[in-house]
Amino acid sequence: MATIYGAVEPIKRGIGDIRDPLLEPINENLVLIPGDMGLSDFEDDLSQVWPKCLDRDERAFRVISAFWRVLQLGAASHDAHVVLMDLGPNLGAINRAALISADHVVMPLGPDLYSIQGLRNLGPRLRTWRTEWSERKLKNPAKSLILPSGEMNPLGYIVMQHSEREKYPVKSYHKWIARIPSAYRKYVLDDSSKRIAPVETDKNCLAMVKHYRSLMPMAQEAGKPIFSLRPGDGALGSHFATVKDAYRDFKQLALDLMSRAKIEK
Repeated sequence: MATIYGAVEPIKRGIGDIRDPLLEPINENLVLIPGDMGLSDFEDDLSQVWPKCLDRDERAFRVISAFWRVLQLGAASHDAHVVLMDLGPNLGAINRAALISADHVVMPLGPDLYSIQGLRNLGPRLRTWRTEWSERKLKNPAKSLILPSGEMNPLGYIVMQHSEREKYPVKSYHKWIARIPSAYRKYVLDDSSKRIAPVETDKNCLAMVKHYRSLMPMAQEAGKPIFSLRPGDGALGSHFATVKDAYRDFKQLALDLMSRAKIEK
């Protein structure tokens, strides 16, 4: 099974440890370990072994660290310096195991009530998971088993899919966007400062990514990022101009992320 589930299946079934992941090449500098809906079957295992780590149970540590160890194997085989994980918006055991594998966390937020509530839930949970993992790591009985550090350092947030009028978000979106800086600082950074910068100058805001409308389904049909669309894919006229804007915006976002994470170009 050429997915992340295939790599963790032996440890899930209790017949061995993780497998080397099968990497799907995207280009010479980028490979992918595909996700798998079957990971839902792994959720119960991850929930059950979390408290067992406190009992110095070696298998518990192997299960909890499975995602991180698979990613390390994949990175080593491709000589990769950066690993990106795309996670769904929930606080289950799968995301906990994935997040303790992360050095940094970037939060994509929509301009709506659900994102504000998500910050309220996720921020304190990240701090709890960081503390709990630090306690568990000290009880690892297998000295040869290397574990993730569990830093989960918040790098910032990205405001996604807002509509613009004369280069500014329309009023209905801006009401929610204006609430994001204080919510992020309070719930994620545990900082209750009353002086909060607007999102346009908030140092925690990595980017405001506008809604590219029909380019998204066009990119899905072509099987490529929106900033790689060509006229042959249907990106004609004003669409092609928007594609160039998207390339510029995402390039700047990538550079900002690298800078904050202290990744050399």
